[in-house]
Amino acid sequence: MRRKLLLIERVMHGDGNYVFNALLPVRVRGNFSETDIRLALASLQKTHAMLNAVVKNDKNGEPWFVVDDEHPVNIPLRIMERIDSDDWQTESVKEWSVPFNSYQEPLMRLVWIKGEPVSEFLLVMHHCLFDGRSALVMLEEFLQFLDDPDARIAVEVPIADIGDIVPPAMLNNKIHQFMAKLLFGMASIALSLIPAKDKPVEKKRDFLIHWRLDKELSSALLACCKAENIKVNTIMCAILLDSFKQVLPKKALNKIMCPVDIRNFNPQIKKNNIFAFPLMILVTTFPGLDFFSNARAMQKDIEHKMTKLDPYKLIMLLEAAHGSLRKIIKFLRNQKANKDCMFSNLGKLDIQQHYKQFEVETIFSPSVMVPEGHATAFTTTTYSGEMDFSFISNEGSLTYEDAMAIKHKMMETISTLTGTTEELSVA
Repeated sequence: MRRKLLLIERVMHGDGNYVFNALLPVRVRGNFSETDIRLALASLQKTHAMLNAVVKNDKNGEPWFVVDDEHPVNIPLRIMERIDSDDWQTESVKEWSVPFNSYQEPLMRLVWIKGEPVSEFLLVMHHCLFDGRSALVMLEEFLQFLDDPDARIAVEVPIADIGDIVPPAMLNNKIHQFMAKLLFGMASIALSLIPAKDKPVEKKRDFLIHWRLDKELSSALLACCKAENIKVNTIMCAILLDSFKQVLPKKALNKIMCPVDIRNFNPQIKKNNIFAFPLMILVTTFPGLDFFSNARAMQKDIEHKMTKLDPYKLIMLLEAAHGSLRKIIKFLRNQKANKDCMFSNLGKLDIQQHYKQFEVETIFSPSVMVPEGHATAFTTTTYSGEMDFSFISNEGSLTYEDAMAIKHKMMETISTLTGTTEELSVA
């Protein structure tokens, strides 16, 4: 199997040692052997061809995902002894900065923080191949194979080329092809004319702030959203933006970028497809409104922007830009801050909790550390009735003290909205 990297994958892949890692940690109660883990990983590789892929450059220097059946590669496994319940956080921060050797090994690895009877597993994935949904599929299937390496799970039909994600009628339409090249040609000229005054953000200490709401507070927040007819995602955006404004009144930009699952718009991309093409919408607050009026205005704006998303045209536009790859990378890595943070809400995780051989105690929200530029990101998930938060950044983008102040301001707002006490509501 061979597939040429799409432009956005090339940007995230970089030169092959570019560190753009996504992590998904899980805590499991049970006893395992190394053989159990390796069998589960081998079964996962049999199910997903792309887990066997490495990157190879063609004669023109352009990268391809390549599966070489004659020289198979195994998902790397690192094992360490579990000392305490926070080890997974320390190891997550470490793994953000450990590069993949993508020309020799798969773009996923596993860290087993081994304890008895409790362990954590960290699924570490290169973001050029995995988005949040792909990561959750990997976790769900890994757990099934860990329980039974012969579990019957449908084999993925991998995306082989752009024709698998863009309908032929659009892909072969001469007008669409011309417009994509024209629009990006204009954008390329604009990129060339923009003065390169900004310097990359200085890379400093990475950090992770993690917390969770207990079931009572999680349920109360959900009930608040339902009573006001506002989605949880919108409420969280409003809380985040208000918290940034309160803590950083002179620096806050009133802008959050939210990724949108492309599968919601493109039925050709299946649930179990490993894929990482990002759709994004910009979310802002509206001045002069109270909290709930503002949240309703935000939700209306989000819904309007969602109707304007066109993944097919965006893919074609970007695929017309391979010749400007260096300009794009330089622009992205040198641009000044244009948002307060990235915010991703993966919602309720419908992953089994009780297995024959073990029990999942909790799933922690995933994290992604941008290797360069402004790194602040916030993710949330809900598992077993508890909302979980991961707030990550780098001291070059946001100080740890300011991030902690933002966290506390968020909890103050959540406590106010739900009529609870913050000290009694964090799990």
